[in-house]
Amino acid sequence: MICDCPANVSAADLDAIAARHDMTRLESVTLALTGRTLQLWRINSGVSVPSMITRMASEPQSQVAGMQPNYLYRLAQSEQIPIAADQYAPQKIDLPEAHRLARGNRILVAIIDSKIDASHPDLAGAITASFDAAADNEAAHSHGTGMAGAIAAHRNMLGTAPGVGLLTVRAFSAQAGSAEGTTFNILKGLDWAASQGARVVNMSFAGPPDPRLRDALAKANKKGMVLIAAAGNAGPNSPPLFPAADPSVIAVTATNANDGLFEGANRGNYIAVAAPGVDILAPAPDGAYQFTTGTSVAAAEVSGVAALLIERNPALTPAEVRKILMDTARDLGPRGRDRDFGAGLINAFKALTAIRPR
Repeated sequence: MICDCPANVSAADLDAIAARHDMTRLESVTLALTGRTLQLWRINSGVSVPSMITRMASEPQSQVAGMQPNYLYRLAQSEQIPIAADQYAPQKIDLPEAHRLARGNRILVAIIDSKIDASHPDLAGAITASFDAAADNEAAHSHGTGMAGAIAAHRNMLGTAPGVGLLTVRAFSAQAGSAEGTTFNILKGLDWAASQGARVVNMSFAGPPDPRLRDALAKANKKGMVLIAAAGNAGPNSPPLFPAADPSVIAVTATNANDGLFEGANRGNYIAVAAPGVDILAPAPDGAYQFTTGTSVAAAEVSGVAALLIERNPALTPAEVRKILMDTARDLGPRGRDRDFGAGLINAFKALTAIRPR
């Protein structure tokens, strides 16, 4: 569980509260983005999280401002298939033409994901700084490495913004079999990215609505950080997934080589734009390559295009970046914006030519 505790409450008082409810305090972090001090607590007994939240309501607000679950988020990627073909995404979004105008040079893009293979040839020199939000130590993971490559690859394949500096955040662990990240680690990573000056944050994961994450995203958006997330791969009947459905975030869905919608993608009015996301060539750990499918890689591509826009005009606000991406997208599906494709397939070249360079 996560405890929102005023900063002036002593450790002894918090330990006493934890003892009364048979819990253990594990970790504390003060977030510069929100100004809140959050504590990670473990329930030692078999009491459920909702029941414990009810119990904690008896504690004075001067010591415990709020309690919530430490939600789990899953990386928005489906199973991979063996590498067998070349890229098609750059041509779909007019990327070669766009790179004559901008390549993302000197723009910092944060990736909150699993561990990235920084030694991969296609990522050589791309990573500016790294932060481990998760305490456990493990090998590089295919998801994080693939998302980094979709943005910044520049040797054997073409990322959408090969000139960016990547701020890599390891907030997801693969030790449970499928990569998962918690509210606490995601918040630590987002806070670190803000402190490093990230202009774009890629969040290729999906999970439940979360009040602490919503608060941090709103503050990051107000700070001028462009927040981009995968719509999710839970299918057409899924409820909205977060952070993509958050109003501070640009939600991205995935299309295939024929401009059809990825069948596993979430639908909803919160979808802003689409990008190629089926059978996408991407780097993999140990210098290898993979094909990846899902809204994860589509979101990463859009994060790169956002970096191109910011290089061309660093004064752009997150709202302006969203509007440009949507206004210049190629309409797909029903006429106008819809629940499947949002405003349509992004076009990097049209997006760049829609703004004046500065």
